[in-house]
Amino acid sequence: MKAMILAAGLGKRMRPLTDTCPKPLLKVGGKALIEYHIEAISAAGIKEIVINTHWLSEQIPKRLGDGSRWGVQLRYSHEDTLLETAGGIIKALPYLRSSDDEPFLLINGDIFLRYDLSKWIKRSQIVKSDCLADILLVENPPHNLEGDFGLSNQGLICEKQYASDNYLKTYTYSGVGLYRPSMFETLPSGPRALGPILRDQAHQILGSVCSGFWLDVGTPERLAELNALQGL
Repeated sequence: MKAMILAAGLGKRMRPLTDTCPKPLLKVGGKALIEYHIEAISAAGIKEIVINTHWLSEQIPKRLGDGSRWGVQLRYSHEDTLLETAGGIIKALPYLRSSDDEPFLLINGDIFLRYDLSKWIKRSQIVKSDCLADILLVENPPHNLEGDFGLSNQGLICEKQYASDNYLKTYTYSGVGLYRPSMFETLPSGPRALGPILRDQAHQILGSVCSGFWLDVGTPERLAELNALQGL
């Protein structure tokens, strides 16, 4: 299995902190946010990681190098034009493809997660089904109380309206998922968001509820909140 960390965003909500530093390199507990992801991916047994870059892109490979210090191989997919989430994945597909369409792990670079990815990957039903993805869902945080998706009794995600009409609980997409490369193979290159694709393909996308600690580190206030926690 391979992995991709999304690290190309402008970090507008994090300004002025991101005026001179890409958001994934902001420090949490004295360590860059993205380093926690690399450590977790390596601990899950995944050794090939691609990182997409755009804003202040030269800082990320300069800081992380080739990944040898974590026992992984890092590759970089630079975007001259910001391609958004799905567009970045499409550009990086040459690094993520496999002969048997094995899923790759995707992690947003601007979240913080304490969760055993290895156990989740091993129990995910995506490897035993024809589903296109298995996305990790979390309880709705204060800044997204309505959630992003419902979760049906069959374990598939669904639209919020469908969930409401059928008294299903809604959850927030954590920014972590297992995706088959074939989900993106036929999509044209260029800027493209991931959310509409997930909604269009919901009938083929599993949802798993995360029981660990998660935070969308999207604002200076949330970064300060995270740094105030003990035991990072």
